[in-house]
Amino acid sequence: MKKIISAKEAVNMIKDGSTVMIGGFLSCGTPDTLIDEMIRQNVSNLTMICNDTSTPGKDRGKLIENKLVKKVIASHIGTNPETGRQMHDGEIEVELVPMGTLIEKIRAKGSGLGGVLTPTGVGTIIEESKETMEVDGKKYIFEKPLGADFALIYGTKVDKYGNVCFHGTTRNHNTIMATAAETVIVQADEIVDCLDPNDVVIPGLFVDYVVCREG
Repeated sequence: MKKIISAKEAVNMIKDGSTVMIGGFLSCGTPDTLIDEMIRQNVSNLTMICNDTSTPGKDRGKLIENKLVKKVIASHIGTNPETGRQMHDGEIEVELVPMGTLIEKIRAKGSGLGGVLTPTGVGTIIEESKETMEVDGKKYIFEKPLGADFALIYGTKVDKYGNVCFHGTTRNHNTIMATAAETVIVQADEIVDCLDPNDVVIPGLFVDYVVCREG
């Protein structure tokens, strides 16, 4: 299968109403070229799973500003006032999930697990809508796995087989999201013929398509 495609070809696969994971922590390790192409193609009614909604005028924040997202599942939205405004005005649904819980829900999906148990949220209104159970006398909230139709992730250097390596903290949520979506598209700063196996962080078997970053 041809893995290296254009951003236009990649985003053309994403249909209105899709659930999309987008990697990155604020603008660190975020697939901005793919996001810009989503805006150009006006892919809408999305459910976006992400760490945050970035900042005004930047990457994921632009998806919010263009009102292409119907629901956000994220750990925080405080750096983007537009997300809060749309939430309060009933224009967007926001589900806030503690960062550790969010990662473990995604990890559970990628690992084929039925869910995870966490003490986070016990004793708060969070547990009112969740199933709880006790293990060795301690109460936990049961959290279901979280997957997506697409994962749009970033890689510093990616080879033609889809193997991915990262520089510094750019790996953040990208690594775990690569395991939990039906189709994984990685945006690369640089595409090479073959990576040194010692540099590979995400094996190519998790990656369906590779897009080279523009600009």
